[in-house]
Amino acid sequence: MQKIGIIVAMEEEAEAIAELMKDVSKEEVYNLTFCKGKIHNQRCILVQSGIGKVNAARTTQIMIDKYKVDTVINVGASGSINGLLNIGDVLIGKQVVQHDFDITAFGHSRGFITGIGNFIECDPTFIENIQKLFKNNSNSDYKIKLGIIATGDIFCEDVSIKDKIRANFDADVVDMECAAIGQVCYLDNIPFSVIRTISDTPNGNNASTFDDNLESASKRCADILNKYLKTIE
Repeated sequence: MQKIGIIVAMEEEAEAIAELMKDVSKEEVYNLTFCKGKIHNQRCILVQSGIGKVNAARTTQIMIDKYKVDTVINVGASGSINGLLNIGDVLIGKQVVQHDFDITAFGHSRGFITGIGNFIECDPTFIENIQKLFKNNSNSDYKIKLGIIATGDIFCEDVSIKDKIRANFDADVVDMECAAIGQVCYLDNIPFSVIRTISDTPNGNNASTFDDNLESASKRCADILNKYLKTIE
């Protein structure tokens, strides 16, 4: 039985997953609250990292060091930069990239990290299992897509920035944590997966849209995670 680490950024995201957990115990580590319990008999450890790449990376390393997790799943809301993804749709991470990492002055493409490259691959086993699980999702009121997540320390509202990120990385969504979690997992040789539900689209006024949809996006992510954990051994 695997020990599964689940990292979210915000309280609403944490609450939606905590509702699924049984036999819960809590532990404070460096001012982070780690919730240990089970979802469908899978050993899970849930933590809310806070927003942004530094918080996400710090939390990931603490989780790996302290709890020796076998895999890490990042769950939460994201902004769509792909016109085919609407509010409520789900993006399963194929690759993650840091759109604000820039050493182009030294001849590298934007997003390139020395020793890492541009893109970090998400866990192929997770992707395969999710695709099998939701292969007949066509009758649902939301889409599930495999794609690229672009991470940066900015809540993207500017349409021109959205378009540049889309063009540079062929990304589907933007967020503020995924690729930082992915980088730590890559360096520690820990499988890493992502479930993100669309909460908004950068349009100059999407902060309020994000707030309006955060709770429902969090619940959809939790539902996808719940169905996945029910099927694995």
